[in-house]
Amino acid sequence: MTATPLRVGVVGAGRVGSVLAARLRAAGHEIVTVAGESDASRGRAAALLPGVPMAKPSAVARACDLLLLTVPDDMLANVVAMLSASGAIREGQYVAHTSGRHGLDVLAPAAEVGARVLALHPAMTFTGTEVDLPRLGGCVFGVTADEGERALTESLVADLGGRPMWVPEDRRTLYHAGLAHGANHLVTLVAQAMELLSAVSEGAGGADGDMVVDPAATLRPLLTAALDNALAQGDSALTGPIVRGDVETVRAHLIEVAANAPHTLASYVAMARATLDRVVTDGRLLPIRAARIAALLDAAEDPAPLDEPRPL
Repeated sequence: MTATPLRVGVVGAGRVGSVLAARLRAAGHEIVTVAGESDASRGRAAALLPGVPMAKPSAVARACDLLLLTVPDDMLANVVAMLSASGAIREGQYVAHTSGRHGLDVLAPAAEVGARVLALHPAMTFTGTEVDLPRLGGCVFGVTADEGERALTESLVADLGGRPMWVPEDRRTLYHAGLAHGANHLVTLVAQAMELLSAVSEGAGGADGDMVVDPAATLRPLLTAALDNALAQGDSALTGPIVRGDVETVRAHLIEVAANAPHTLASYVAMARATLDRVVTDGRLLPIRAARIAALLDAAEDPAPLDEPRPL
């Protein structure tokens, strides 16, 4: 824990703020008060921070040594400006935010009144429940701070159970884009894959109540292995019809996806094209097969049926 326990206030008792506050409280810091407007925020605070009073953002800022701002990215600048202009943020106070996109620039109004500022972003997805608390163990935090706040930043990350990764101010948005592309888009991709598998069951015969395919159970071991392999091996972990050059399999996929889950076709085509580009660039796929698959992808959203003869 930091050398001296801090009095911590949280503005934005959402999924992230409530969990981080609970972890800091467990590490010995005092959570003096939190702000949250929605019923969901009040419920999270009651569950994860029992006994901690709720107050308006300005009152939270005035009551603490460390002000933790866990509001949405697009609200952050306005919150900082309002609290700084009102005198709620004071000289010598620590002000931290948990935005992945932003660095220290967004905290400039606080720094101008003498606050000590830092950016502290957990590279984790949150449910806003106690399930998240053990997940913070070993979590990487993308941090940005001036040299004078470096020791405190590292100490806070340690109290949260995480590991710091120092991100330059001008690379914060790129850092966040990498996380969002990997995690947020993965959720969309998995949800669409589950919808495709659900369509298998919907179109199958059998007794009422039979589940021919359990999408989650079917995908879990496959996706777990694929993720582990990709993190360890990168592109060399690729398997499937694109890297094998199975033109007719790709054609069949496109036909079935278009017929049964057309709302997923665009993302299938986009990811297939990105995969094709990668295996062509590194030489794993013969150019003639790559060209035939590319032609199929180009034609995938053409009004003419994919199973009609086409020049390739």
